[in-house]
Amino acid sequence: MTIESTIIEMAKAAKTASVKMARCSCQKKNEVLLNLAEKIEANAAFIQKENEKDLIRGKEMGLSDAMIDRLTVKDSTIKSMAEGLREVAQLEDPVGAVTKTWTRPNGLQVSRMRIPLGVIGIIYESRPNVTIDAAGLCFKAGNAVILRGGSEALYSNQALADIISKALIETGLPEKAVQVVPVRDREAVNILLAQEEFIDLIIPRGGEGLIRFVVENSKIPVLKHYKGVCHLYVDKSADIDMAKDICINSKAQRPGVCNALETLLVNREIAETFLKAMELPFAKAGIEIRGCTETCKILLNAKQAEEADWYAEYLDLILAVKIVDNMEQAIDHMTLYGSAHTEAIVTSDYNRARRFVREMDSSVVLVNASTRFNDGGQLGLGAEIGISTSKLHAFGPMGIEELTTTKFVVFGNGQVRE
Repeated sequence: MTIESTIIEMAKAAKTASVKMARCSCQKKNEVLLNLAEKIEANAAFIQKENEKDLIRGKEMGLSDAMIDRLTVKDSTIKSMAEGLREVAQLEDPVGAVTKTWTRPNGLQVSRMRIPLGVIGIIYESRPNVTIDAAGLCFKAGNAVILRGGSEALYSNQALADIISKALIETGLPEKAVQVVPVRDREAVNILLAQEEFIDLIIPRGGEGLIRFVVENSKIPVLKHYKGVCHLYVDKSADIDMAKDICINSKAQRPGVCNALETLLVNREIAETFLKAMELPFAKAGIEIRGCTETCKILLNAKQAEEADWYAEYLDLILAVKIVDNMEQAIDHMTLYGSAHTEAIVTSDYNRARRFVREMDSSVVLVNASTRFNDGGQLGLGAEIGISTSKLHAFGPMGIEELTTTKFVVFGNGQVRE
């Protein structure tokens, strides 16, 4: 079969499977998820053997250490995938839930009921664990899903696809409810993005380049998240010790992820005190500072920031720092340079905290907490499919509920429209 015929057949099969999935009971879905968790643990050696093929090829291709790290399936990765599936099985099934009910003057009872989206296509880079995380969440929400992982993870993803197929067959659900694209050629992505007749939503996960490519080439609605230019504003009323901890955790706990801090804004009234207090923690964490002129006068090891630094998503131990006059200036800076991902404030002033929450237009806004909490698991969603920085139809971490939509259900008693 050609690449085109392969993808079209996959899309058609997914559409057929989605009809059966929408009618599937919660008990049956959970049975598959728990079965799959057991199979992943039982087949750990096989998965890691196939993953080793990807790692060898990735090193030959010259992939960066960060990419190799994301690609590696460790024992902890196996454990995490299995535990993630068990957690998803414990989640309340959103399908069929009635979110709102009201009665019209003519006696019609109107409600909104959650239903699956249908067929979801997910395009992502490296990280074979995404194959399982995404499959589990989409499946629990009653959708069929087509997964297109990075070419560098093909062996790993195919191994996982085989295990998923066996779990579906054993429990009597459509084998094509979860499919992994079996080819490396990028042409497969272009063909997938043209299947608007069969696929209802595309979710890209990866770098800005991948996401822009998907948005520019898709005929299917796309939930996007270009980048995470996350900010922390240290207010003049901030507890200095609290602000120090939050700043270091936001930046250094895991700098290569989208919810890591990229720009620190500090109120002028406490700038010298706070930045001097941060000098040693910054050095210990190995953080390079790119600061405004005033910052460079306080932190002598800081490099002068350029305009591009305020827009930057470093995904590294580099932090842009700017001193601002007040919270209004901080909000203006975040609005101008941010990506609607994550913004945080450290303050002991309740009124300023409330105003910050009200005026910041980002997917997650935090008060006195690390930016690293913009994560579905951390926010109690159980797991996430990704973080959306577009507002249709979801904004922020997308959990199981965000993988559904609603339909109107109307009960009458013989009413006719006049």
